[in-house]
Amino acid sequence: MSTTDDQQRRSCVSCGINIAGTNAAAFKCPDCGAQIYRCAKCRKQSNLYKCPDCGFTGP
Repeated sequence: MSTTDDQQRRSCVSCGINIAGTNAAAFKCPDCGAQIYRCAKCRKQSNLYKCPDCGFTGP
């Protein structure tokens, strides 16, 4: 898989939009360390997110 393919498949874990080329945050899940992506809108609104790997929920 190329870097371009990886960037195209990134989506916000809260709302599901494609975040490629946007001002999104990428961070590791505090519980299991899985990579999580959130769009700027969901971050600003403090929408909840759920880790797809372990189910950890955060603001």
